[in-house]
Amino acid sequence: MTDSPSSGRIPPPPPSVVQDRPDPADSERQKGLAGSATFRSLRHWNARVFFAGLLVSNVGTWLQLTAMALLVYRLTGRATDLGITVALQFLPVLLLGAWAGAVTDRHDKRMLAILTQAGLAAQAILLGVLDLGGGVSVGMVWALTLVLGVLNAFDNPARRGLVIELVDTEDISNATALNTAVMTSARIVGPALAALLVETIGTGWCFLLNGASFAAVLVSLFALRVNELHPSPRLAAGGRPVREALSFVLHRMDLLVVIVVLAVVSTFAINYQVSLPKLADEQWGGEGRFGLVLSVASVGSLVGSLLTARLGWVTTRWYLGCTLLLGVSGLLLAWTPNVAAALVVAVPLGVGGAGFVTGANAIIQQESPSDMRGRLLALTAVAFLGSTPIGGPITGIVGDRVGAEWALAYGSVITLATVAVAMLALAQRPPRTS
Repeated sequence: MTDSPSSGRIPPPPPSVVQDRPDPADSERQKGLAGSATFRSLRHWNARVFFAGLLVSNVGTWLQLTAMALLVYRLTGRATDLGITVALQFLPVLLLGAWAGAVTDRHDKRMLAILTQAGLAAQAILLGVLDLGGGVSVGMVWALTLVLGVLNAFDNPARRGLVIELVDTEDISNATALNTAVMTSARIVGPALAALLVETIGTGWCFLLNGASFAAVLVSLFALRVNELHPSPRLAAGGRPVREALSFVLHRMDLLVVIVVLAVVSTFAINYQVSLPKLADEQWGGEGRFGLVLSVASVGSLVGSLLTARLGWVTTRWYLGCTLLLGVSGLLLAWTPNVAAALVVAVPLGVGGAGFVTGANAIIQQESPSDMRGRLLALTAVAFLGSTPIGGPITGIVGDRVGAEWALAYGSVITLATVAVAMLALAQRPPRTS
């Protein structure tokens, strides 16, 4: 698939948007990074420091999320309870996400990220202490998962908004894609590490290790060169910031399609913490295979993120093509008879999923006014993460009552249908005149 926009779709940017601008003060090594289309954002000190800290921290995050899914499944054996856990994790994003974006647009994103990351570290340590002390229960996991969700509702737009401020304007889409690449790289290591450590040292130590991993991202946030940041204009107090953001999207068919597709597919198809543990238990030789399959899918996700990072301008054609790959791969994975076949199919599933998520974020940020980015990022977070409280329990019920394979397959069918409707909507809209 190429990156050439079709008639009536997002127009190509002016040359200044896609050309690199190497900093003459950088060393030869940094110039080499700037010359790479895929890694051009890394010529910026702030990007290098922040992404390094984020990578370490997110290995811990995926370690905790995988261990938490295995813990709940072992306590109850029901996919429905996994769905409830995931719902509680993302319900605050649905309820608070849009307003959290307005808060982000009005405050220093770096300081907000420091506060939320410290809170996330405290949550992980508390969960680990309770688990090691023998006081953990499903109810306790759910309560602390809700706390995790509230913190993430504010951390998501603050952290993603900060990524934009790390680089020059022409590198925004690249920084966004590399941010996703960092997250998916961590997802390669985290679940596989969890599959090993849960069997050897237990889930409690996994939670404590995640708490310790937040030191890396906190150090990176304090190490940023504040004078080299590119802060967005602060949103003035008052007004109707959420309504303004919604109005902006509603008047742009391309952005509306991106967000609607993101919401529908995320609701029904991206529920792997619910669908894959049960599939692993019933078809792939044991629940522990869940972490292994998720790690291999994350290898594909890294590839998809880097492919998107190479693009100077991300189009809806690329976005929908990756979504199509996600749907087809999900259908195939649902009926793989053994773990070997599942590992093969997991790679294109990851490629499509990363292109789907990264493409949506890049398109939104390419088209966002600078003083509205926090709110639009929050809207994409609501669409991507806030939809999970609906889809997670539905996926769990489907897995328990219809079959493990349908917990994944039903969302893939909906994904393919959504792509078809989106392509028709874009084909019928009038060309943009501005």
